[in-house]
Amino acid sequence: MKLIQACLLALLGLSLPFYSASANSPSLSNNSQGYAPVESCGQCHQSQQESWRHSDHAWSMQPANNASVLGDFDDVEFDDGSVQASFFQRGDQYWVNIEGKVGPDDFPIAYTFGHYPLQQYLVELPGGRLQALTIAWDTRPVAEGGQRWFSLYPGQSFAPDDPLHWTGRYQNWNAMCADCHSTFLTMNYQPDTDTFATTWQEQNVGCQGCHGPGQGHVEWANTVASEPAAPHSANDMGLLVDFSAMKPSEVVETCAYCHSRRQPLKDGQHAQEAYLDKALPSTLRPDLYHPDGQIQGEVYVYGSFIQSKMSAAGVTCLDCHDPHSGKRLVEGNGLCLQCHNDAPSERFPQLTQKNYDTPEHHHHPAGSPGAQCVNCHMPEQTYMVVDPRRDHSFRIPRPDLTLSTGAPNACNDCHQEKDALWALEALESWYPDTKHPDHFAAALSAFRQAEQDAFGRLAGLIRDRSVPAIARATAAEHLAGFGQSAVSPLRSGLLAKEPLVRAYAAGAFAQVTPDGNEAILLKLLDSDQPRAVRDQAWRALAGADLSGLSEAEQQQIMAFQKDFESRLASLAALPGSRFNYATYLHQAGRLVEASKQYQQALALDPTFTPARVNLATMASEQGDLPLAAETLKVGADRPEIPDADRGHLAYLLALVLVEQGNIPVALRRFEQASELNPDNPRISYNHALVLGQQKRWQDAENVLASALKQHPDDYGLLQAAVYILIEQGQLEKALGYARRMQSLYPDDNYANGVVRDLEAQLP
Repeated sequence: MKLIQACLLALLGLSLPFYSASANSPSLSNNSQGYAPVESCGQCHQSQQESWRHSDHAWSMQPANNASVLGDFDDVEFDDGSVQASFFQRGDQYWVNIEGKVGPDDFPIAYTFGHYPLQQYLVELPGGRLQALTIAWDTRPVAEGGQRWFSLYPGQSFAPDDPLHWTGRYQNWNAMCADCHSTFLTMNYQPDTDTFATTWQEQNVGCQGCHGPGQGHVEWANTVASEPAAPHSANDMGLLVDFSAMKPSEVVETCAYCHSRRQPLKDGQHAQEAYLDKALPSTLRPDLYHPDGQIQGEVYVYGSFIQSKMSAAGVTCLDCHDPHSGKRLVEGNGLCLQCHNDAPSERFPQLTQKNYDTPEHHHHPAGSPGAQCVNCHMPEQTYMVVDPRRDHSFRIPRPDLTLSTGAPNACNDCHQEKDALWALEALESWYPDTKHPDHFAAALSAFRQAEQDAFGRLAGLIRDRSVPAIARATAAEHLAGFGQSAVSPLRSGLLAKEPLVRAYAAGAFAQVTPDGNEAILLKLLDSDQPRAVRDQAWRALAGADLSGLSEAEQQQIMAFQKDFESRLASLAALPGSRFNYATYLHQAGRLVEASKQYQQALALDPTFTPARVNLATMASEQGDLPLAAETLKVGADRPEIPDADRGHLAYLLALVLVEQGNIPVALRRFEQASELNPDNPRISYNHALVLGQQKRWQDAENVLASALKQHPDDYGLLQAAVYILIEQGQLEKALGYARRMQSLYPDDNYANGVVRDLEAQLP
């Protein structure tokens, strides 16, 4: 059938204009901006180019042709029960037949993406978009389970209007992955039309992706050819990135933009720019890292590496990886033994002189998996179904942290039939002098578990300069949720030496009233601060009264504001970045604009709960309860939204309905919220109080009793139980709950007062 259709199209002289390249198709930029033609470097640097030619960087993106396509397009059918597709060729063109926006259709493959252990394929759609198929080719050998088509979302199917569908926003090349698969890529996103005119300087990650624009160096080389006496210093050679003159941290940060989970700060990045001038790295958030900082989500190395002692000691990526091929310098334990041996390098005099590659150290048979350094100190996590990646925090296994925080440990990663206590006892028997030093995991775990001392632990963590900056930045981000009580520890973060801590401390003040810290935040707008710090400081100051500044200062701030807002708009192609734009406008009091951007974020992804919550909250604050209720109802009734998020939306909807006086429907929404999100005791607290207002005392007691089984120490639930029982005159029963509150919270005035009053009333 496909062959007949192709022949008919050819006879009729027809083409496929809907999927053909358009004026805004991704392409080479017509403004070189100092970048040399891609063929320039190999003329002098042949060995380096040959190493690079087989690297992940070279394969990062290529036109789909016989040399680049590794998948089987020989009329192959794919069907995993949830997604169906067929892969075939028409002459030299590769095609896929798959469900598009309006049903199954044939789509030409425009580009390949990567090469090992999987290769993805890009299809061009209108609006300048390239979209990545969610079916990929497993390039591993057959013996390892490879040479097959597979779904990146096994067992899952997505409707064409779902942002995870291959035509959806989260599979969009321009916004999701392009800037790290090409050299100086610029999205050129138009937020009003939601279209792209994306360009690059090199289609893949070429020499200039790491060494910076090279035209000046090429011109120097041409000069040398005619004038052998030409100067040879880095500056005179036209080199914008001189690795030999860099500090170790600068070398790492040159790689970091693409090898980190981060928020870009502008559209398009040059290698020679400082990392924090073009990105803000993510913190150790619950969806990305375990509480001890081990990798969980797909975080791309940098965030784990900067936690490590190796990072602190000055180790760089190039100590382990060849810069051009990307391969490890040595395979096996020999890589670690370059430094960790009985005669350490003078570069790292703090290292213990010891032979680590022995059973006396690793306590496993020589040559076994347990004897490999990486399996104990760099546990791996598999992403994209077939791609295992190792944690680069180079940690000593800590089963004690598994017991206290739930974080995994390398011992039990292998010995899954054993528990963490077994692993801890084994390590202590091998190393009887081992101590278990304090770890930032305790503070992050306390926050995640909503423990009573979470605030104090985070306040201590942000001030503890002995821990990695990324952990202190995480404390700053979490402290924002504690309101005005967080001002003092956040102020210490504003004054921190490390710019990453300053950035997140400043950003936290967008949720906490600055309360006298405006002068410090204004100082963080100075041009000597990294852009990441300046941006976060301006977020905190949005909407503040700055009329007391001089005219020159106000003009400077207005110029910064204009640049900041322009950058936010240029990056608003994803729901999260559109949400960032909206929250800034909301903070600045520009509510009409903020509402529009929240709604645009939901148009990009109707399941994006933060935008839905903020839009509803803003509508409620403005007295528009119908809009708030409708916004929350749409989310609470969408089954594809995760249960906990949907439960939160149902809870907020119940509160709005109570405010509207629609109690019967509100009570049903409370029930939905409790069922979907039983981990939130606040739902039951408010549910019981509303039932109490309706004099449905027994129902209120039942709600609280059920919630207290799961949250026996929750202050709010105990307080509500005391109130409900007192209202019914059940003073003795109320006293029992009050005494429990008093035992849990001995310094609480309410608990002490109600116990005293009830004891006085009872015989």
